Amino acid sequence: MFYSDDLIEEVRTRNDIVDVISGYVKLQRKGSSYFGLCPFHNEKSPSFSVSPSKQMYYCFGCGAGGNVFTFIREYENFTFPEAVKLLADRAGIALPEQEYSEENKKKRDLRMQVLEVNKMAGKYYYYLLHTEQGARAMEYLKNRGLTDETIRKFGLGYAGQYSDSLFRYLKKQGISDSILKESGLVQFNEKQGMYDKFWNRVMFPIMDVNSKVIGFGGRVMGDAKPKYLNSPETIIFDKSRNLYGLHAARSSRKKNLLVCEGYMDVISMHQAGFTNAVASLGTALTSQHASLLKRYTNEIILTYDSDEAGTRAALRAIPLLKEAGLTAKVLRMEPYKDPDEFIKALGKDAFQERIDHAENSFLFEISVLQKSYDMNDPESKTKFFQETARKISEFELEIERENYIEAIAGRYQISFEGLRKMVMNCLMQGVPVRRQPVRQSMAPEKDDGIRKSQRLLLTWLTEYPKLYPLISSYIEPEDFTDELYQQVASMLYQQLSRGELNPAKITSQFDDPEEQRMIAKIFNTEVRVETQEDTKKAIKESIRKVMANGIEQRTAKLDPADMAGLQKLIAAKKRLQELNRLHISL
Repeated sequence: MFYSDDLIEEVRTRNDIVDVISGYVKLQRKGSSYFGLCPFHNEKSPSFSVSPSKQMYYCFGCGAGGNVFTFIREYENFTFPEAVKLLADRAGIALPEQEYSEENKKKRDLRMQVLEVNKMAGKYYYYLLHTEQGARAMEYLKNRGLTDETIRKFGLGYAGQYSDSLFRYLKKQGISDSILKESGLVQFNEKQGMYDKFWNRVMFPIMDVNSKVIGFGGRVMGDAKPKYLNSPETIIFDKSRNLYGLHAARSSRKKNLLVCEGYMDVISMHQAGFTNAVASLGTALTSQHASLLKRYTNEIILTYDSDEAGTRAALRAIPLLKEAGLTAKVLRMEPYKDPDEFIKALGKDAFQERIDHAENSFLFEISVLQKSYDMNDPESKTKFFQETARKISEFELEIERENYIEAIAGRYQISFEGLRKMVMNCLMQGVPVRRQPVRQSMAPEKDDGIRKSQRLLLTWLTEYPKLYPLISSYIEPEDFTDELYQQVASMLYQQLSRGELNPAKITSQFDDPEEQRMIAKIFNTEVRVETQEDTKKAIKESIRKVMANGIEQRTAKLDPADMAGLQKLIAAKKRLQELNRLHISL
């Protein structure tokens, strides 16, 4: 949905950033800003600042920053239109309705109706669980160690023992047969007519990232097959593109996500405090799952069962995660089968220790490979190292190959040089190099002194806007090193020339979250000074550095025939020499 710049600015100005962020982070005033613990990384000392005057936030620890739209997008993992909608609703601003084609309107309406039916079904299942009819299902959940709070949090329920109880309930609510079929909750055949997809099962509502019920999983009470049954694919449910528990895990703010096998693993881990656990929905991890995970983290810890099936699942998942640009590790749970069993036996502290020492995914692959060889037989042992060397040779970077050679040599008692020669032989034989995935984010800038001086000038202009006539008489936007810096400087200069100051509005002109993050850094650069005189000296020195660098850059690019440009450079050099006499007033 496209919104005009004026409307976006109205939504932003009607949502004070301190008020909005205070709903997510506990803030305390310090001077002209507010500080709290950063919600985007783990920290013990507050380094997350919110500036009322700039209407921006910035974390001096991890570099997260932007305006109120950026915060909502990053915290809620919303798209920009979703962030605008949330903040517009908060401010009571009516947004223009999106125009749909007739076909799209029908599809949207169908989605809304199916979502509503799923919501009604979830409430019905939850109700039945707390009746006498659901006593056996409740006993099962209690025997698994779940608390009432956990049952409520995940909306667990029970599908009654009759095969048409949900159908009859929904029909009483006025739901049409066609919508019931679209929901996947009801099936039809000529012999039985309409009947429930689920009955006599403990029910696990499956929610999307916005906590909307999009499907269900059900565990049978008794010996019927299959033991677990999931909703079919519907207009709102695609099991290869959704993960169980992600609606809760995405706000855990932990540095990684724990990917496990089933519903109960996720639920028991959340109850134990590991609120970053998710699971695929009765299917192996897919590339779509990996892409979804990449939206929330850079590191995945696979916590699959320790049996052979769990090992195979981990081996299938590792290359998919790497292809998506994720770091993959594997948690070892031996001698226990799954996370639930491990936590009940040894406690959550021991499980956290296993998380902290999760195994590098490549070393895990090698440990699994080693089981296929008899390490007591010299010939078999040699073949193991040859295959290991071939795998190491697939890494593109030499330093990465060297690191793995060192790790393998230490673990399996082979000389570093011996294994290194085997790897080099593989490379010489033309083994194709596996290209490592390139992460789609801006590379960290080289934080040299010139860039910092440029950021300091722009920060000071937002804090001391009356410096604008002085600084702009020495420094032009073209004197800034990078294109982003030049764009920000140009926009800020335009605002200040009109007597305005609105850094948050400048941030809104950029769509890329990484650029917004960098702009927040530009407007929140600090230098340690103790007195106002020290600040004046720092400003003067920054002007000198930026001006001198600008002169150097323009000199290198100057066309010898450009007499006007030459005259301008001569004048700039003369002004640079006169900087010592510059008087700065704050």
